Amino acid sequence: MRRWIVGFVSIYLFAGPSVQTVEAATRVPPGNRHAEQPDVPYGARKRTRDTRSSFEAKYERIRDLLAGDAELRAKIRSAARAYGIDPIHIVGALVGEHTFNVDAMDRLQTYYVKALSYLHSDIEFSYDGESVSDFVRRPEFDGCKGLRSDADLWACREDVWNDRFRGKTVGGERFPNDRFGATFFQPYYAGQTFGLGQINPLAALSVTDIVHRISGYPELSPTKAPEVYEAIMDPDKSLAYMAAVIRDSIDAYRDIAGFDITDNPGITATLYNVGTPRARARALASDNRRRSAAGQSPRLPEENYYGWLVNDKLSELRAIMGES
Repeated sequence: MRRWIVGFVSIYLFAGPSVQTVEAATRVPPGNRHAEQPDVPYGARKRTRDTRSSFEAKYERIRDLLAGDAELRAKIRSAARAYGIDPIHIVGALVGEHTFNVDAMDRLQTYYVKALSYLHSDIEFSYDGESVSDFVRRPEFDGCKGLRSDADLWACREDVWNDRFRGKTVGGERFPNDRFGATFFQPYYAGQTFGLGQINPLAALSVTDIVHRISGYPELSPTKAPEVYEAIMDPDKSLAYMAAVIRDSIDAYRDIAGFDITDNPGITATLYNVGTPRARARALASDNRRRSAAGQSPRLPEENYYGWLVNDKLSELRAIMGES
């Protein structure tokens, strides 16, 4: 644990905010808030049923992959150390994704091969013939200009999409009532995520500045979709992006909602699963302001079905990573 704390401090010295900010936040205790696992969505149940598998079998598959691959465990520790997070947060996200969304592949080499195939594809991020890069130049997005981080920039653009375009007719053009990422960033089919970390392209673009600064990988651009897919398919890069996404969620909940979620991998796994940490942190902060005004105690962040499993299996997962 002491080594993790050193890493945690170092990233804040590098990135700017002080550690005192974290200490002032309300600590979310370990463990699940729900006595029983929340309902698993129909889509996850159907995908698993269609493959004639079960959640338990898929959990055991990713657990065994982690337990049997010392190189992967070392890569996870290295990525976690670079981004100042406990490795168990990355493990939790991997377990959740491969239990409820996809089956784990047997060897990392399979992902390296697939990464190269995406690099040489001709895919692009667009909707109805308009690239996302051109789309976000529309005047509705002017308020997002000048934001310092990629996470803030893409979160702002997603908010504008939801407020001004989603399910609406603008300039005679009808836009789908769907997520920004599903509309522009998933050219194969909606909901698709990729690679070991099952990262979606919008999430990768939201933290590419952090990954460039800390890991040195080239910054990604929405105009170069194949490079985005190659980055999230390559296991080494994918782990860096996973760590950055988790780091960003931790920071968002600290800065916006006033909660320190570093001791609860089920919460970080939940946010990895559902995305949009800034919007969710704002909603939680708003709810807690109302509760405070009514003399009620604050509502803590809660795990969903995905994060619940991570917390439930935490002792086993820590043991795999050589932790007590």
